[in-house]
Amino acid sequence: MVPTVNDFNQELTTLNLGPTHPATHGIFQNILQMDGERIVSGVPTIGYIHRAFEKIAERRPLYQITPLTDRMNYCSSPINNMGWHMTVEKLLGITVPKRAQYMRVIMMELARIVDHLICNSILGVDTGAFTGFLYVFQEREKVYEIYEEVCGARLTTNMGRIGGMERDFTPVALEKLRKWVKEFPAVMREFQSMFDRNRIFMDRTQYVGGITAEKALNYGFTGPNLRAAGVDYDVRVMNPYSSYEDFEFDIPVGTNGDTYDRYLVRNEEIWQSLRIIEQALENLPEGPYHADAPHYYLPPKQAVYKNMEALIYHFKIIMGEIEAPVGEVYHSVEGGNGELGFYLISDGGRTPYRLHFRRPCFIYYQAYSEMVVGQSLSDAIVTLSSMNVIAGELDA
Repeated sequence: MVPTVNDFNQELTTLNLGPTHPATHGIFQNILQMDGERIVSGVPTIGYIHRAFEKIAERRPLYQITPLTDRMNYCSSPINNMGWHMTVEKLLGITVPKRAQYMRVIMMELARIVDHLICNSILGVDTGAFTGFLYVFQEREKVYEIYEEVCGARLTTNMGRIGGMERDFTPVALEKLRKWVKEFPAVMREFQSMFDRNRIFMDRTQYVGGITAEKALNYGFTGPNLRAAGVDYDVRVMNPYSSYEDFEFDIPVGTNGDTYDRYLVRNEEIWQSLRIIEQALENLPEGPYHADAPHYYLPPKQAVYKNMEALIYHFKIIMGEIEAPVGEVYHSVEGGNGELGFYLISDGGRTPYRLHFRRPCFIYYQAYSEMVVGQSLSDAIVTLSSMNVIAGELDA
């Protein structure tokens, strides 16, 4: 801490919140000017884990970029994966079969639930309540077991492929899904009963870290943080993709845009995601789970061993020898934290000419310093927690 003096000759203290403080939930820093316990101003500092993904992508074939998207918001990586695949499919003009679209919806909504569970349960930890975190992390583990059955991975999933899914849902995956959908609501209700009307939790979160709808829009907020401020913008509704227009669900909104509203909005979105998953499972179409796109979709391994054409396609895809058409596309999905977009420019080569990731964290984190001015240091912790700033998405 370094003392300084303001215009009124009061001694201020410079406090480094991060980059290694556990309450920042990632490697980023806020340099706060403190008047006692009150925050006078703050300057955010990012870039501690910047990995230059956009430049790395310029030297990778399109399908090899999928693992890079995993490392952004690793709390809901299937959404990143499938958002990228849809962007490429838009460039290539690939139509994905209905079954694959529904399968994607199920996986993306599972990822959204996990993302919100992590955010809200850790918000509870940051206010001194550890029990809820333990309750819902058991459910997170069950979702990761479903991921594992679907694609073989848990956290950074590399799930799906350009043109659809890598494989169909197995009977075991469907059984685990249906079992989880049936059992999870009781756990979620118990979690909410510990926090929703908890006086200590409410005192720590209500009217803390608030932002108006106008300011949120001016900063470029999207996702739960914008909806908590009262704006009902959701990419799934405003610009449907992957057959989201087939499903009935509500868009929860808040009124104050504060920490408590962000918590409530995420909780309600978990219930809406559950609704979507139930509808998708009930109406899961028959048919293929990937498009007929042999230039971009790896053929079955058994076919590679026996069929010359499959062997050639396999070799060309793996070696990155297939050129993409010239084009410029943007596609966005509703990520765990808001509008996750991919702006792709192709000059006809084997790799992107330019690629930009629209990371919602990077955009709304810029408002954080203003949101905590005038509040206490403990308020700054819970505000940051409720915004769900993921360092990997912040830096990319």
